[in-house]
Amino acid sequence: MDAARFLTHSLRDPRLLRILAAALDAVDPAEAVRRHLPGLNGKVYGLGIGKASIPMLTALAEAYPLSGALAISKHASRLDRSPFPVLLGGHPVPNLDSLRAGEAALQFVSALRSDDTLVCLISGGGSALMTAPCIPLEDLQTLTSLLLSSGARIDEINTLRRHLDRVKGGGLARATQARVISLILSDVIGNPLEAIASGPTFPNPTTAEDALKILEKYFSGFTTDTQRHTEALNSVTHWLRGAGRLELANHDFSRVQNIIIGDNKLAAQAAMEQARREGFGAEILTNELQGEAREAGRMLAQRLKDEISKRNRPFCLIAGGETTVTLRGNGKGGRNQELALAAVEELQGVESAMLIALATDGEDGPTDAAGAVVTGETCQRGERLGLDAAGYLSRNDAYRYFEALGDLIRSGPSGTNVNDLVFLCGIMK
Repeated sequence: MDAARFLTHSLRDPRLLRILAAALDAVDPAEAVRRHLPGLNGKVYGLGIGKASIPMLTALAEAYPLSGALAISKHASRLDRSPFPVLLGGHPVPNLDSLRAGEAALQFVSALRSDDTLVCLISGGGSALMTAPCIPLEDLQTLTSLLLSSGARIDEINTLRRHLDRVKGGGLARATQARVISLILSDVIGNPLEAIASGPTFPNPTTAEDALKILEKYFSGFTTDTQRHTEALNSVTHWLRGAGRLELANHDFSRVQNIIIGDNKLAAQAAMEQARREGFGAEILTNELQGEAREAGRMLAQRLKDEISKRNRPFCLIAGGETTVTLRGNGKGGRNQELALAAVEELQGVESAMLIALATDGEDGPTDAAGAVVTGETCQRGERLGLDAAGYLSRNDAYRYFEALGDLIRSGPSGTNVNDLVFLCGIMK
C-alpha cells in the first residue's frame, strides 16, 4: 500500500507512514488467499462475501479455472476487471441490494452437486452485505440501526443476525450439497467462526434465548416515540419466541472446512516488526481492545503519557481490537475518530506524543475517513480555531473536529478488513 495515503497535517513522519502501510500489506486479501490455497480437484466454484471479496475471489480465479463464481461486496471500482459477476450490498445496515445478494447466493450454492467444491472467500461486512431475513427487511434494518447506536458489540449484533437470517449461522452451507472450503479474513476479536460475517458456513452455537437476552440487555425498558422502533422490536421478539424460529435440518458439517487466513494479530505483528526496522522500540499491547471508544481513548492516552515519561524514544505501542460508540448526539464520526477525540485533552501539552487510530478497512463508521491523529498540540490548535474538544465529543462529532484540523486519515477503502489498530508513539524529532 502507498504509505502516502495516510498523510495528515500532523502525520508526516515517513517512518510512521511505513509502519501503517506494513500493517495493511500483511493482511492483503489476495496474498492471504494465495498463501492458503488448498489442493482442489473436479469442478470448483467461488463465492466471495464481504468487503474484501473481489480481491480474494480474483486470487482464487487466477489459481483455478472456476466453473462459476459470484462476489458480494460493498465497493466495486471501475478499474476492476473481475471475470465474475459482482453484486453490491448495503453496509452497515442491509438494504434491498443486500436482500438481492442473499437470494442470489442461495440460488448459486443450491445449484451445486455433491461432487463439486465450493470455495467461500469470507471477510468482514458480509453480515450486512448479504441477507435473507426471516423477518421483514425494514424490521431488520431498524434493529441493526438501534443496536449500532446503542453501543452493542459486533458479536452481540451477529448473534441476533444468525437467528433472523437463512444464510447466516451455517445457512449457506446447509443450502448446498457441495464440499465447502471457506477462507476467512477475520474482523472479529478472537476469530470466532460463528461471528465473522455471522458464520455463513459455520453452525450456530447460540440459541434463541441468547438472542432474547441481548434484546433485553439493550432494550429492556426501552421507550421511544417512534412507532417504527416499537414495531421492529416487537417483530424480532415475536419471531425469537417461537412464532417462526428457524427450523434447522441436520447437516453434515464434516464436509465444511473453515480456515482463518488473516486477522488483527497478523497486522499488528507486521506493524511491530516494521517499527523495529525503523529504529523504534515496539510492542503489542493487546489485540482485544473493546468497550466504549471514548473510554478506550482516554485510557490509551493516559498510557501514552505514562510511557513518554519513562521510555526511550522513539517507541511505538500497538493496540488492536474494536470499540463501540453509544450515540449521545447527532454528530458525524466513527469509533476510531471518537477514540482519538477522547484522547485530545488527555494529551494536551505532552511533547513528542502521537496517537493514531485507524480502521483497517479504510472506513470508520459512515464516513470517508479511516480514523484520526492526535498530538500534544491538537487541543491548542483546536482552541485557536474555536473548537472545544469536549463539546464535539459530547455530540459524537469527531469527524468535523479533525476535519477542521486536517488530521482525518483519508486513506480510502483498503480492500482488507481486520478490525482497528491504535498506535501510541513517542517520537524524537
